[in-house]
Amino acid sequence: MGSLLQILLALFISVLGALYLLGSFRRRRAGEPPLDKGPIPWFGHVLEFRKDTAKFLQRMKEKHGDIFTVQLGGFYFHFITDPLSFGSVVKEARTKLDFTKFAEQLVARVFGYHGMENEHKVLQTSSTKHLMGDGLVVMTQAMMYNLQNLMLHSVGSGDGKQWQESGLFNFSYNIVFRAGYLALFGNESVKSTGTLDKAKETDRLQSDELFKEFRKYDQLFPNLAYGVLGPSEKIEAERLKRLFWDMLSVQKMRNRDNISGWVSDQQQERDEKGMQEFMQDRYMFLLLWASQGNTGPAAFWLLLYLMKHPEAMNAVKKEVEEVLRETKQEAKRGGPLIDLSRDMLLKTPVLDSAVEETLRLTAAPVLTRAVLQDMTINMASGLEYKIRKGDRVAIFPYIAVQVDPEVYPDPYTFKYDRFLTPDGSKKTDFYKRGKKLKYYNMPWGAGTTMCPGRFFATNELKQFVFLMLSYFDFELKNQNEEIPGIDIRRWGFGSMQPTKDIQFRYRLKI
Repeated sequence: MGSLLQILLALFISVLGALYLLGSFRRRRAGEPPLDKGPIPWFGHVLEFRKDTAKFLQRMKEKHGDIFTVQLGGFYFHFITDPLSFGSVVKEARTKLDFTKFAEQLVARVFGYHGMENEHKVLQTSSTKHLMGDGLVVMTQAMMYNLQNLMLHSVGSGDGKQWQESGLFNFSYNIVFRAGYLALFGNESVKSTGTLDKAKETDRLQSDELFKEFRKYDQLFPNLAYGVLGPSEKIEAERLKRLFWDMLSVQKMRNRDNISGWVSDQQQERDEKGMQEFMQDRYMFLLLWASQGNTGPAAFWLLLYLMKHPEAMNAVKKEVEEVLRETKQEAKRGGPLIDLSRDMLLKTPVLDSAVEETLRLTAAPVLTRAVLQDMTINMASGLEYKIRKGDRVAIFPYIAVQVDPEVYPDPYTFKYDRFLTPDGSKKTDFYKRGKKLKYYNMPWGAGTTMCPGRFFATNELKQFVFLMLSYFDFELKNQNEEIPGIDIRRWGFGSMQPTKDIQFRYRLKI
């Protein structure tokens, strides 16, 4: 009898210990945000959060207000939903709130990559050098060269003059991804093919195969990131990882021409630090996804919104024609191909506004920081909230500001000139409760973790639209077809994707 009692007591203590570790006994302390642990120990609200992040956070906001704490898969997340208070997170020192720990875990799970010391600093340094300023001039030219090869290789040959049909999402993603990949990771060597024309043809064929495999991985990405792949999906994900580690390997990159400084510098830095080559191969795959996983979907939404809003299309067309006229360029039979420089792309406020409006409606990252020490969050209301070491602080700008009707009247409607002032310059004055917002649109994140490739990505979008408008007639197959919904499985990962493709047709003008 005594032995049975001891066993039951030990079992009871074990259960209590497990519940404690699962966070079941956590209680809201004085001065902390409202606590909502959810229905399942340790998991908390993770099922509802994964099912529809935006809907869940909107419900929590309505229930708890501008700041609240929820349990998600073993961690306590403090979500801040008041955009006037974003600065308390964005500007906080990395000794208190740090992005890298959270990012390292995700990168290891999704790409099999384990970074080196000062990983974020190395990326920032290389990106500042090659994807901004003078370096951006070189990258813009490389992107132009590869867009011309993919989109305009049949100009003047008579091919492409007949109407062709395609899914707009697949077409846009395909072209922008492939051109960006070639601009960053280099071109087939002329030495290996014998002629430049054969090298260009190889680039077209090889990049198309790469895109098809990338899309397979891209579709697995949400479940992979959350660690909930099924058995067959795990096998496929591993196959695709190994395929990309091989295709983007350092060994194969050595045989390519025109590799960007952004890629080569980061590879060289890791080589000098003694990183094993197989891990460098994995980093190349990470760079490909980080640079090209969002721009293609954004290009789809931008073209779709322009086609669904004729006044927007006409305004952007007029601006494109004016920029070309100023530089004495024209898309004409027998003439040189249009060449868009970075300086030309700086003279497009209407297109810039259309791009920013597209991203406001379709870019939805979750910005997360790890709490490294007990600290206080200061809200714009004047209230202060204590948060604990080991927790997470997060912002979801899409709900908090990008579709807030107080900030953006009629927020779900595309208005191409929403980010233009009456005199045609960039509009930056947006208000919440009568106060001007510093963080009014955050598709690229904010602070030290703001996307370092945002200028190159924006130029990719604009160059693609420039060439489409200059060289092609295109239209939706059914102009009355509704804009597809957003695939809610991808909330939190950047540019959203549609629930289905939408058919369009296109043909070369010349």
